[in-house]
Amino acid sequence: MRTIGLIGGMSWESSAEYYRLLNELTRERLGGHHCAPSVMVTVDFAEIEAMQRADDWDAAGARLVEAAVSLERAGAELVVLCTNTMHRVADRITAAVDVPFVDIVDATAAKVRAAGVQTVGLLGTRFTMEGAFYRDRMREHGIEVVVPAEADRALVHEVIYRELTRGQVRDVSRREFSRIIAELAARGAGGVILGCTEITLLVGQDDSPVRLFDSTRLHVERAFEVSQATGTLAAL
Repeated sequence: MRTIGLIGGMSWESSAEYYRLLNELTRERLGGHHCAPSVMVTVDFAEIEAMQRADDWDAAGARLVEAAVSLERAGAELVVLCTNTMHRVADRITAAVDVPFVDIVDATAAKVRAAGVQTVGLLGTRFTMEGAFYRDRMREHGIEVVVPAEADRALVHEVIYRELTRGQVRDVSRREFSRIIAELAARGAGGVILGCTEITLLVGQDDSPVRLFDSTRLHVERAFEVSQATGTLAAL
């Protein structure tokens, strides 16, 4: 099994979820006492969040490139970025390392297509919902993305940053997310992507009338598959 490099800290709750899921999946697939060989670099989310607010994606990208390079030097044989939003700078990370970068949007799109869903709702930070990087990459896979109305995008973003990234899970927010998901389904979404790791702490399939695609779990599954693959790095 190849050593998996994890870029974490956005937030640490998200990183903990990645680590848990990755090792649970490894034990489930390989049995016994197996766990996933991995190394993690944790960035300071306060710094990244400030860069996001300042619309300084160049600086944020440079910080994550540093993290990816340090993981490769530490022995990582593939790199996983433990967040949706910062995949906005995924191309920079891919170009900076010689090992495979496992993209969360590609991993999620593959499962959406396999489910026969052509139009999918997307929940995440406003950077994810309003930015082109997620929508455009999904379109490359033949999938159209719909997002909540402006007021609901603001609500989702606020819940993520003011509650979920701080470990707060509130029933009132769960009800609001469930309402928003139902409205996306009414607009034609055959499924909804949970495009922020922390959202999985708040809602599950019981809160939705359509299939939910947990991007975090799908990302972890793809990372595990790459870690198990044989052959050259180029083939991955």
